Amino acid sequence: MDRLILMRHGKAERDSKSGEDFDRKLTDRGVRESAAMAANLADLGLVPDIALVSAAQRTRETWAAAQGAFPACAARLERSLYLAEERLVRELAEAAGESSRTVMVVGHNPGLQELAIRLLSEGSAPAPLIARAHAAFPTAAAAVFLFDAAGRPAYDGLFFPRG
Repeated sequence: MDRLILMRHGKAERDSKSGEDFDRKLTDRGVRESAAMAANLADLGLVPDIALVSAAQRTRETWAAAQGAFPACAARLERSLYLAEERLVRELAEAAGESSRTVMVVGHNPGLQELAIRLLSEGSAPAPLIARAHAAFPTAAAAVFLFDAAGRPAYDGLFFPRG
């Protein structure tokens, strides 16, 4: 894996009809922000080869809104990404990265935010940048990292949706 894109799902409804967190859908704002973030990433040339998508409704809908910006990207639903801890998110991304240069993970906080902070720290990012990621990783946010041949991360972008 040369590049990892972490994208949090878009703004979701507070409750689902079923009462289950897993079934919460995106709001109209969540759909718009997810599509806009994907378009922004694509405009910058940050295009995944594969997207690992949590099986939750809101992440599937985030990918549905985003995939138009990445027409050649394969997607794989990963049930284990639902509310996954940062360690598991990283393991799944690294495994996918064995056969893909750019991996995107569409998932949830706190795991994505915690992984972004860890990768920023491992990559010796400036303290203000780490503090910014620590303060917030809002819905439809994306963090992008490059990896060298030894697997060391380097910051490549932190993107928040435009309110």
